[in-house]
Amino acid sequence: MDLAHFQPRPRFVRYLANYLALFVGSLAAKLTITGRYHLPDSGPYIIASNHFSIMDPALVLCAVQKPVNFLMASDQVVESLFIWAPWIYGYIPTDRQRLAPSTIKRSLKVLREGEILGIFPEGYTEDTKLRPAKRGALFLARSAKVPIVPVGVEGAEMIMASWKRGYRPRLCIRIGTPYRLSPDAEKRETREFRSRRQRDELMLRIASLLPDKYHGEFAGRPEIKVYRSENRLRDPFVAT
Repeated sequence: MDLAHFQPRPRFVRYLANYLALFVGSLAAKLTITGRYHLPDSGPYIIASNHFSIMDPALVLCAVQKPVNFLMASDQVVESLFIWAPWIYGYIPTDRQRLAPSTIKRSLKVLREGEILGIFPEGYTEDTKLRPAKRGALFLARSAKVPIVPVGVEGAEMIMASWKRGYRPRLCIRIGTPYRLSPDAEKRETREFRSRRQRDELMLRIASLLPDKYHGEFAGRPEIKVYRSENRLRDPFVAT
């Protein structure tokens, strides 16, 4: 199946598919969702989440419970067991190496129409440690002047192994405080320095929603404690 020719399904289809995602997610795992009160009442905004499992888009839908337009790499391999999900829901295909003009145009159109754009800023991986964000999420947020809502998905990487052992894993999805890109720190700040600072900020905000063991190269950064305090989750987790 050629993934490059997919596109988001009509809004009402995605709206109904959200209920399917919630049903499947509840069957697949013992879900805990915290921080939904951080979600803006309406779009446009960008959802940015870590991406350790192919199940992450469905789990983000379970948490957000609103139609989302996801960006998805068109060159990734989707197992036949899961191909029905992107086929039903649709997505905006993107190139992992560069943000193509067609992807930019479609993504900005989504935001101009007041909808939600879903991005996994690291790109897909089977690793379970956070990595630096690519430039796409920040470019789109800056171009459309919309807020970013960080999301942390914990435990999705264990779903398949848990199913094989015959039990449902515990998953936690945490939604953080929306934020807008910070302004230039100095007039002399170079474009590359600003880009790296803003990409780090995004990943540190996602890290603040995950236990320490997932932080990867961002481990130990003092900003994580600051962002955890800002998130004000009603049932904060114990970092492990």
